[in-house]
Amino acid sequence: MSSNEVKILIFGLNGEHYATDIKEVERILGYEEPTILPDSPSFVKGVINYEQSILPIISLSKKFNFGEDEENENRKIIVVKRDENKFGIIVENVYEVRDVSSDLMEEAPPITATIDKRYIAGLIKLKDNIVILLDLEKILSSEDEEKIF
Repeated sequence: MSSNEVKILIFGLNGEHYATDIKEVERILGYEEPTILPDSPSFVKGVINYEQSILPIISLSKKFNFGEDEENENRKIIVVKRDENKFGIIVENVYEVRDVSSDLMEEAPPITATIDKRYIAGLIKLKDNIVILLDLEKILSSEDEEKIF
């Protein structure tokens, strides 16, 4: 991998391809139904037991106002590392891990109004489609974190 390449994890959400820098990912888990917590933010699906601790599970579909998560047998939970905190995000499926040249990345245009632009690190032009690169560091605001952790 050369210095102008980034290793990304590509996953599906709301029928589209999204990606994140693999450095933000700790592990990919099979889907398990989270335990629902009362009075939690609407995008928090609940919690699961993970490595002898409690892992909050976040629905990106709810966070991005896409509606409910699509239920299918390919669903996964991606465990995201953020400082000392960890959380899981529900995705429709995980496609691949690949190296992408920074030449293929572009800044997100202003038209990306469906998702708050602060979450989008850029767009990646691949042969068969465009992948939205998310900045998972910015998915949770500090207010969100206070409610969750």
